[in-house]
Amino acid sequence: MWVATVLPKPVPPVLSVLTSSRNPKQSSFHFRFSYRPLNLKVSATKQQQQLPEPKADKKNPSSSDLGWLPAFPHVLIASMSNFLFGYHIGVMNGPIVSVAKELGFEGNSTLEGLVVSIFIAGAFLGSVASGSLVDKLGCRRTFQLDTIPLILGALVSAQAHSLDEILWGRFLVGLGIGVNTVLVPIYISEVAPTKYRGSLGTLCQIGTCLGIIASLFLDIPSETDPHWWRTILYIASAPGFILALGMQFAVESPRWLCKVGRLDDAKTVIRNIWGSSEVETAIQDFQSVIKNNGVNVGSGWLELLEEPHSRVAFIGGALFVLQQFAGINGVLYFSSLTFKDVGITSSSLASLFVGLANFAGALCAVYLMDKEGRQKLLIGSYLGMAVSMFLIACAIGFPVDEELSHNLSILGTLMYIFTFAIGAGPVTGLIIPELSSAKMRGKIMGFSFSVHWVCNFLVGLLFLDLVEIFGVAPVYTGFGSVSLLAAIYAKYFLVETKGRSLEEIEMSLNPDFSVRDK
Repeated sequence: MWVATVLPKPVPPVLSVLTSSRNPKQSSFHFRFSYRPLNLKVSATKQQQQLPEPKADKKNPSSSDLGWLPAFPHVLIASMSNFLFGYHIGVMNGPIVSVAKELGFEGNSTLEGLVVSIFIAGAFLGSVASGSLVDKLGCRRTFQLDTIPLILGALVSAQAHSLDEILWGRFLVGLGIGVNTVLVPIYISEVAPTKYRGSLGTLCQIGTCLGIIASLFLDIPSETDPHWWRTILYIASAPGFILALGMQFAVESPRWLCKVGRLDDAKTVIRNIWGSSEVETAIQDFQSVIKNNGVNVGSGWLELLEEPHSRVAFIGGALFVLQQFAGINGVLYFSSLTFKDVGITSSSLASLFVGLANFAGALCAVYLMDKEGRQKLLIGSYLGMAVSMFLIACAIGFPVDEELSHNLSILGTLMYIFTFAIGAGPVTGLIIPELSSAKMRGKIMGFSFSVHWVCNFLVGLLFLDLVEIFGVAPVYTGFGSVSLLAAIYAKYFLVETKGRSLEEIEMSLNPDFSVRDK
């Protein structure tokens, strides 16, 4: 889903992006759900996993559906965060040699890797802190607050004259990105109309792709100008200003507004982006969930150990473990060498091919997400990734013809990136907030993404050593096997959330609601 940031000059990766939610500030309250202790096997039966059909529309058939357009500008502004994420993923991969030479650590691969990977340390801490920030401040203010480390980090990096300064700049950027990777999926899932939540959520992936592609184009002059890296880092501060200003005009999550008691504001937001006919039903559903949760203020991290939150947190963490160990960052790194074998020696051009494949997959996901559903896309995506990995492994391990072997490797690499972008990338971040309760959504997302960053670091750290010990073909076979395992996991441990409001999902998965409604 993201970048192998500890690898020397990795090909910029592609991100899987997320979707939704926040939790308000709450003092202590009594959690009365009488759930069973978490079964780490997550052994829900098929009946327990199956959500009921979406509610039939009992409103007047002539009631207006405003469609996706009213919510689109707000989602687009939020997706600027993902553009920044993609930009920072790729921005250091090209000019890292120039940076090392100018700042005095040229030839030290450890320090070069540290400059790239310190980003992950900041992102991990940002992910952990994000849930509490969203609960207290809401999405809009958290977005604006988060632009401070993003802008400051870019400027400090651009003006760096020592190793310490560039490290601090990259750390601050990572801190901001860590908050945003949690925040964007939460915001989009809470603002987007139910019918279009999946498609609008996929804009996260598209934003990341465009950010990576933009950084690749801007990296080109760095091959001839050793000081160009400062310019592209200055440029990295501009989207932060746009995001801060744009969020001033974006709507707040109506669910958060309702949770903190601002009912009139929540009704106004719903009326403007979902339609007048949705106001009464939506507010009733929001209040029903809030009433069931106790009070309309914050939640604690220890509540992740309670059911049903522990089950969703386990699923979220498992999805990111599988996503990362399916090898996305290793494949992105090794793709530059794969392209060199067929005569494409420019790493920027190789990265462009990868970026275009990723972008094409994300566009397909926009169309398919709300049409086919999350579960089908995730299963199909991982199966496609497995086939791609096995194809490359066979091409490398059993070469019949050198040219054919190289061409199959290229085909397998592009297939892998394309199928990743259709499902494993966008769905993973989208479905976790959909399954999470309103009360714990921010904490569950923060936990899940902290797992993501740890796994991201481990894959980047171990990939080259594993290739050196076992060879490329066995490592890729391992990636394919993990992809198959992920497809099986998605089949038996996920439920379909397409077409259901977040409240419907929570009520369906929460036994307390069932008991209360009978």
